[in-house]
Amino acid sequence: MSGRGVIVRGRDLQADVKLEVDAVVVGTGAGGSIAARELARAGLSVVALEEGGHHTAADFTQREDEMLPMLFADGGGRTTKDLAIRVLQGRGVGGSTVHNTNLCKRTPDAILELWRQRYNVSGCAPADMRAAFEQIEKDLSVSEIPAALRNPNNDALRRGAVALGWKSGPLKHNRVGCQTSGFCELGCAYDAKQNALKVVVPQAIEAGATVYADVEVVRVNHARGRVTGVSAIARSDSGSPRAWVDVRSKIVVLAASAIGSAVLAKKSGITDPHDQIGKKLRIHPGAVVAGRFDRVMNSQYGIPQSYECTEHLDFEEGSDKRVWIVPAFAHPIGTASTLPGFGASHMKAMRAYGQLAVLTAMVHDETEGRVEVGEGERPLITYEMTEADRRQLAKGLIACARLLFAGGAVEVTIPAIPPVTLTSASELDSLSTDFVRPHGVPLTAVHPMGTMRMGDDPKTSVVSSTGEHHFVQGLFVADGSLFPTSLGGPPQISIYSFAHHLAPHAIARAKS
Repeated sequence: MSGRGVIVRGRDLQADVKLEVDAVVVGTGAGGSIAARELARAGLSVVALEEGGHHTAADFTQREDEMLPMLFADGGGRTTKDLAIRVLQGRGVGGSTVHNTNLCKRTPDAILELWRQRYNVSGCAPADMRAAFEQIEKDLSVSEIPAALRNPNNDALRRGAVALGWKSGPLKHNRVGCQTSGFCELGCAYDAKQNALKVVVPQAIEAGATVYADVEVVRVNHARGRVTGVSAIARSDSGSPRAWVDVRSKIVVLAASAIGSAVLAKKSGITDPHDQIGKKLRIHPGAVVAGRFDRVMNSQYGIPQSYECTEHLDFEEGSDKRVWIVPAFAHPIGTASTLPGFGASHMKAMRAYGQLAVLTAMVHDETEGRVEVGEGERPLITYEMTEADRRQLAKGLIACARLLFAGGAVEVTIPAIPPVTLTSASELDSLSTDFVRPHGVPLTAVHPMGTMRMGDDPKTSVVSSTGEHHFVQGLFVADGSLFPTSLGGPPQISIYSFAHHLAPHAIARAKS
């Protein structure tokens, strides 16, 4: 495809649109942006369709009440079927890379080896993936956060881990020109995130791809075992339909997240003889623990999540160490919705806001959830944690409390129902963790994975190790739904890198 592409806002369309291209990409987050870029750079005509809007740094007001509905699916209110777990996902050009906190970790070698040995994934071993990881880290300017830029919340985790002798260390981010405002999860008003929105989507457009925002794909069209394109609806600011967008294409790349891609595949009647689509969902469920210090912390400012504790994390299946611990401070509305109490007790807790540090324990989960098509063709997420995963969560919350006390906290609160408040680490030795039950402690998940898993056995996977569907030629997947298991850490670099690694297969199919 020659010439520079453009971004088209579906909310501005005045008439239906019909297009014929080599490739259509559904979603413009980490995976979709890379897929669109690589396909366009290969000389193919490419259209990328994004159901959310196109927003820029000027739109990011740092107000929770404005940014949550703008940047998150279902206005930040998406949950599992039983309402027990809040599932936060991005919505808009750039996907979740717009609101994430920039954490950058490669897929652990142990996970890649596990997929090779037990899940029939070929061509994606550590040596195979190295070049893709290196290229993505270069593209996104990934670097380690220096100690001088570590905020008090992160430094409390570091102090606690050092005092306990636990494995820990600094994290890498994709940020350049950071002003340390602390509002990363509400979109960067200073345009410092080197993400899909700022870096990769513009590169795809420069290579000739056209991006449509405000356009929801409602069906992947296919006939006689191969894709023929997609049908989509352009929507106005209010969400009402404005126009139909029909795209005929040689290949379709699904990159709408492990939730969105699975729902779209199911709605489209994609061939699924072994009932694999939407199954084995992993989400890294997590809960928080708050520590109150006897000094001002101002944890809401600075660079979030620049330090981690991996003492209780390894990657062997069935391990009794499957918890990843990082800071997880929230801004006032988020904090108020999480802290326990009512009336005067809640006011007292919020008045200590400036003295708080917060950690989260995320479970490297083995629970197998599922994604189905619910009422109104919306996603229906079923996920009921196994007892083994609940034990891991309990262990993680106790570990967070120990870290906070070791880091200098004078009081620690686990926002369970009823709340658990502790004034010394010795109380943890006899603490009952019966509160780790459905609806007993607020849970959040930000890393859906696994609903359209890759592998060479069509009986246990949805797409092959090339990313192409086993039974529908020309249908590719390039998001976190590819992953056969949980990663045990942030998935953005893995998603970018797998999209890059698998792109040549999609290019070859489109050219054939």
